[in-house]
Amino acid sequence: MNQRITWAQLPAAVREGVENILGEVVAEAVSQPFGFSPGSADRVTLASGRRAFVKAVSADVNASTPELHRREAAVTAALPQGVAAPDFLGMYDDGTWVALVLADVAGRHPQEPWVEIDVLQVLDAVAEIGEIELPADIDLPLYQDSLRDAFRGWEKLQTRPLAGMDSWAAGNLPRLTELARLGTGFLAGESLVHGDLRADNILLTDQGVVLLDWPWAARGAAWVEGLSVLLNVKTLDPNASVGHFLADHRVFAEIRPQAITAVMAGWAGYFLDMSRCPAPPGIPTLREFQRLQADVLIDWLHARGL
Repeated sequence: MNQRITWAQLPAAVREGVENILGEVVAEAVSQPFGFSPGSADRVTLASGRRAFVKAVSADVNASTPELHRREAAVTAALPQGVAAPDFLGMYDDGTWVALVLADVAGRHPQEPWVEIDVLQVLDAVAEIGEIELPADIDLPLYQDSLRDAFRGWEKLQTRPLAGMDSWAAGNLPRLTELARLGTGFLAGESLVHGDLRADNILLTDQGVVLLDWPWAARGAAWVEGLSVLLNVKTLDPNASVGHFLADHRVFAEIRPQAITAVMAGWAGYFLDMSRCPAPPGIPTLREFQRLQADVLIDWLHARGL
């Protein structure tokens, strides 16, 4: 995770813009340490005692993150009723700084490493969200289109080999490349997909599970969201046993083992290929995390057998 800037470090104009959205002065702000954004993330308490959540970023720090904030604002405002996400309150945007203002959610992130009861609660929520009918006019990309290029990671690794690649993966590059190609097709579906589901984007509340940070939302296969949760479980504890969830939880009902293996292969190639890129500005730990995910997936694929 990264060292965030705080509410107090935001330019005065940004803070004033946020307070105009909220209609009150911010009396207190507590920075939240989780996630990979190079911007701020603060739970704020207003003069009246009302609470909100504010996150802000500057294009001068990272050129792409403000656009993600704009996309998140659009998606969050358009989510259908029944999706457990924070209410969108407004956005400040001066062309350089973008700040999202959301309702504060009282809750906790899943325990790290994950525990069984948290995994079950989140998988249940993923299954429920997957059953919500999406409006025909909601502006969401198709999940398979969003990840089509990402799932070409093994092709890129064949063209430009990575020094020190896992020997099993290096010996199975053609098969992994083919699996990842098939994996793109298995992403297709008609469900709402969060697209970046891991512990720091999840809150467990007294009312249930709330999903945070929606810029990568798409229309796709709900079961892939469940697999993303299990990947996070194993990334935080590589020895964690998750096979019983794949076998027994309803979010994976009737999903062929080949589909699971193929999507895992797509992710593994993407994370491994990306891990050798320079760190994005303001996000120094991202590549290390991507390499960790790649290593976990490669071991997992090896154990599944190809």
